[in-house]
Amino acid sequence: MTGWRAGIAAALLAVTLWQMVIWTTGVARFILPSPALVAQTIWDSRALLAEHAAITMTEVLIGLVLGAALGFVSAIALVASPTARALVRPMLVFSQAIPVFALAPILTLWLGFGMWSKIAMALIIIYFPVTSSFFDALMRTNRDWLGMARVMGASSARIMWHIRVPAALPGFASGLRLAAVYAPIGAIIGEWVGASKGLGYLMLLANGRAKTDLMFAALIVLAVLTVLLHAGVNKVCEKTLDRSEAI
Repeated sequence: MTGWRAGIAAALLAVTLWQMVIWTTGVARFILPSPALVAQTIWDSRALLAEHAAITMTEVLIGLVLGAALGFVSAIALVASPTARALVRPMLVFSQAIPVFALAPILTLWLGFGMWSKIAMALIIIYFPVTSSFFDALMRTNRDWLGMARVMGASSARIMWHIRVPAALPGFASGLRLAAVYAPIGAIIGEWVGASKGLGYLMLLANGRAKTDLMFAALIVLAVLTVLLHAGVNKVCEKTLDRSEAI
């Protein structure tokens, strides 16, 4: 509950500072609309915003699930196979050196202007943090546990699933928490490059028509949804970790 109160307090502070900037500078509303105007726009355009938000969140959720699953499997494969570790890890690092914006047009060309190019962007942007966090946690498994398991004759597969993976779940959870924040970024970038629906598309449309209030409204809706997604993922991770510790 304390976290929610701190979040609400931070939001109120941000709105207050926003309004103070408008009062002190007298900036035009088409450059920086007031919080009241944006709030009114959110209410007046709630159906439009909800329609585009549903598209974006669908892309984000599918990308998040696929990226988390792929990262989970990849991390285990890297730990289990030294050959895969030697070949794949440099490729993972190299992939992070390529700007995400550079990949978006290519994915749009390959996968089209539909939902899948945006899902692919969300998947790519979260794959590395999930894989990296889980891999590092798997590699840090207590050496005494591993040694005892080997002395007792446990196979590599049993050691992986009964010792390494349960011990590394907090690391996987950390990667998922980061992924919940990064996934919307990937989807929005994909929508900016080429889309006919989604909050990213709505931002570009509003910007082209000088509807700054609608652009801010879409941005705030996206921010709220991202915070809720992060909170939901965090809650699921906490419950899962509590259950694993109880077992």
